[in-house]
Amino acid sequence: MQRAMLGLAAAFLVGGTMAQADELRDLAKETFAPLPSTVPAVAGNPITPAKIDLGKALFFDPRISASGVFSCYSCHNLTTGGDDNMETSVGHGWQKGPRNSPTVLNSVLNEAQFWDGRAEDLKAQAKGPVQAGVEMANTPENVVVTLNSMPAYVDWFTVAFPEEQDPVSFDNMARAIEAFEATLITPAPFDAWLNGDDAALSDDAKAGLAVFMDKGCSSCHSGVNVGGHGYYPFGLVEKPGADVLPEGDKGRFAVTETVDDEYVFRASPLRNVAVTAPYFHSGKVWDLKVAVEIMAESQLGEALTDEEATQVVAFLDSLTGTVPEVTLPVLPPETATTPRPTAEVIAQ
Repeated sequence: MQRAMLGLAAAFLVGGTMAQADELRDLAKETFAPLPSTVPAVAGNPITPAKIDLGKALFFDPRISASGVFSCYSCHNLTTGGDDNMETSVGHGWQKGPRNSPTVLNSVLNEAQFWDGRAEDLKAQAKGPVQAGVEMANTPENVVVTLNSMPAYVDWFTVAFPEEQDPVSFDNMARAIEAFEATLITPAPFDAWLNGDDAALSDDAKAGLAVFMDKGCSSCHSGVNVGGHGYYPFGLVEKPGADVLPEGDKGRFAVTETVDDEYVFRASPLRNVAVTAPYFHSGKVWDLKVAVEIMAESQLGEALTDEEATQVVAFLDSLTGTVPEVTLPVLPPETATTPRPTAEVIAQ
C-alpha cells in the first residue's frame, strides 16, 4: 500500500495533481518531523542564557586543551557545516584521530553521541575529546585549574550555576557546552515543506524524497534529525571494501564487546549532509552521490539508477539549514597562575 502511494506521489512530480503532492507530505510526516521552533530541553541540565554564553566561550576556547591549540571549534567549525571537513580530525601533537568528526549542528537531537554511541548525551560527549590523548590531551583537574585561574570565568560559572558553592567544575564545563550546542539548530527547506510550503522543495527534491522512502533509506534515517538514532551493521547486505570500512575499526563493538556489534554504527543524522563531506566514519568518500550509491548497495541491496541517485542528492540538499548567527566571544585573559601550554600528553 505504501509503495503504491509513493508511486502516486512520485507521479505528481511529472505532472500529477496537488492531491498526490499532499499524499507525499502525509507519508513523509509519518516518518520525519520538522525541527522544533525553540531550543530543545536536555535532561538534567536546564538551559539558561548565562549557561549558553558560558558554553559558547568554552566551545571556542583552545585553553581547555593541553597545548592551548585545540578547541571544540577546531573539529566542529560552524562555518563549514559543524565539522572539520577532514577525513579524520587532527589533534594534540598533530596526531590524526581514528574517525571522521560528526557535525555538531542539531546534535542535541541525536539519541547518543559519537559514531558508536558511547556518550549518552552532549554533556558526556563534551568530556571525551578534552581527555583524549589524540585530541585535547588534557585532564579534568588541569581544566579546572585553568578555568579558576581566570577571574572572568569564575564569575561566569557563578552566574551560570548560582546554586552551587563551587561552580567551576569539569561537570559544569560540560553542562555549559551542552547548553550552547543545544542552540545550534538549523531549520531547512525540508522543514518548511513539512510545515506546508509546497514551493520549499524542488521537483527533483520531492522525487528524491519519494525514492528515499520507497527504497527503504528512511528505515534507518528517520525522525526529526533524519537519523541519529538506532545502530546498524555497515554492510547489512554487502560489506563495502576496506577502503570505506576499515577492518580495524569494529564500531560499537568497542563499547559493548558484543560480537553482534562488530562493524555496527549509529545511523548518521543527515541534516546538513550536503556540506559535511567527507562521509562515513572513515571519511573516505568525498562525493555525496557516491555515498548514496554505496549505502543503497551495502545496506539495501539496491542499485540506484543515475537519475534516482541524483534525485536523492537533491532531497539531501534540502536538509541544508540556516546556521544560527553566532558572535565570537571575547575570552578572558590568562593570568600568572594559568597553566602554560604543553606539547606533552598529560598523564591520564
